[in-house]
Amino acid sequence: MSKFTTELAKRRTFGIVAHPDAGKTTLTEKLLLFGGAIQEAGAVKSNKVKKSTTSDFMEIERQRGISVATSVMAFEYRDLQINILDTPGHKDFAEDTYRTLTAVDSVIVVIDVAKGVEEQTEKLVEVCRMRKTPVIVFINKMDRPGKEAFDLIDEVEQILKLNARPLSWPIGMGDRFQGVYNLFEQRLVIFRPDNKQERPEEILEFTDLNDPELDKIVGTDAAEELRSEVRTINEIYPPFDKSEYLSGDLSPVFFGSAVNNFGVKEMLDCFVDIAPSPRPRHTEERLVRPEEEEFSGFVFKIHANMDPRHRDRIAFLRICSGTFERNTNYLHVRQGKKMKFSNPTSFMAAKKTVVDEAYPGDVIGLYDSGNFKIGDALTSGEILHFKGIPRFSPEQFRVVLNADPLKTKQLNKGLDQLMDEGVAQLFTRDYDQAKIIGTVGALQFDVIQYRLEHEYGALCRYEPLNLHKACWITCDDKAALEEFLQRRKRDLGHDKEGNVVYLAESAWSMKMAQENHPKVQFHFVSEQ
Repeated sequence: MSKFTTELAKRRTFGIVAHPDAGKTTLTEKLLLFGGAIQEAGAVKSNKVKKSTTSDFMEIERQRGISVATSVMAFEYRDLQINILDTPGHKDFAEDTYRTLTAVDSVIVVIDVAKGVEEQTEKLVEVCRMRKTPVIVFINKMDRPGKEAFDLIDEVEQILKLNARPLSWPIGMGDRFQGVYNLFEQRLVIFRPDNKQERPEEILEFTDLNDPELDKIVGTDAAEELRSEVRTINEIYPPFDKSEYLSGDLSPVFFGSAVNNFGVKEMLDCFVDIAPSPRPRHTEERLVRPEEEEFSGFVFKIHANMDPRHRDRIAFLRICSGTFERNTNYLHVRQGKKMKFSNPTSFMAAKKTVVDEAYPGDVIGLYDSGNFKIGDALTSGEILHFKGIPRFSPEQFRVVLNADPLKTKQLNKGLDQLMDEGVAQLFTRDYDQAKIIGTVGALQFDVIQYRLEHEYGALCRYEPLNLHKACWITCDDKAALEEFLQRRKRDLGHDKEGNVVYLAESAWSMKMAQENHPKVQFHFVSEQ
């Protein structure tokens, strides 16, 4: 077996998605703890002023206690190289999450036991279903009162439309929570509420739940309830089939409490056994397989100023095939030029280390002086265009104005770089050259304003703008396109790439434009 084949088999790259506050970032930390990537859990410190975790590295995230940028973290566990992409849960940053889902091979969905399946989770899982991405479900916060386990499984099946298969089962919940029974390995794991990480969990082998020893450990009522529920599970749900999970048709479900570091190891051990190694990726030209010798990868995220002391911009590259090597010339497909990288980095949240080589499934950071856009391909020389990296039509708009004329240069540079990150989109209105920022959610306006001031020293203010939609237009009929451009002059602008964008004032004007110009196509998603 070659080194390349061995390394490829070791890779597991997955994303963690959830609604805000479901405990996603806490779960990420506990996984890092098991991998020895961090020394102490409880880097999630919560006091009135400061609330931060290993994976939340932007200042605004620390202040608000939410993840607004996707973090990439790598660690080793049981001889495997595990790459986690932690995504923003907040719906205003859904676009970043959708793009991140293009870079992972499987997903863990975190659900809060009290709230059940929430709207944001629903949308993200829909993207996973469309792509046939394997999904594991982790039901979190079992040490708090919440919905019944069977009701939660029903929600997973009915709302998320996933075929669920419990692989662990809780014994009680809230104050009555005593642990979980690991159905995958037929073991009982006892919960100790005071055990954050100091003592190992108490794990007991139980191949036969009828063993009277169970009654002594959890009490007769709880033991009877567990026996009855496990019987029901085995009757209702088909046996777990790994191939069905890998094809995206079956989703294992685990229960636990991330903040107490409970039930996490069971899920991680199972994940390591069943999760897919790097999968093929579609390009416009052909299917790219990870085991191919020639290198290829695509940029799914750009982040400016990860370290505000150094004005660094980093492009996150998912490697799809071959071996990436430091100081080697690769083709930047869109620009048609060769580039080499002297300090590609791997990540442990905000900590970065230079890597000499990386393999399919790995995500590396490339220092970028403005060459990359989201969706760009880097290859050994072949012309490839990776598919399925979406840019969504914005739903909220504001005109951005310079609040300090002496800092015009800084403002323009800041806007330019932040838009390349995909935080929002910038349109220039044709008739008055007004700069319009369009976002999926309102919180992004605050983030842009904050980052312009703190990272670029530029001040901006916003003017409200009543727009219904911005959408891209295409038309094969030259005359029809010309007529549209003439008649709709006041409603046109251009995006950062120079593409024509129709800025519809209302749903009615959108409808009229579509009816009056049947040969013009209006696009609400633009694949980059």
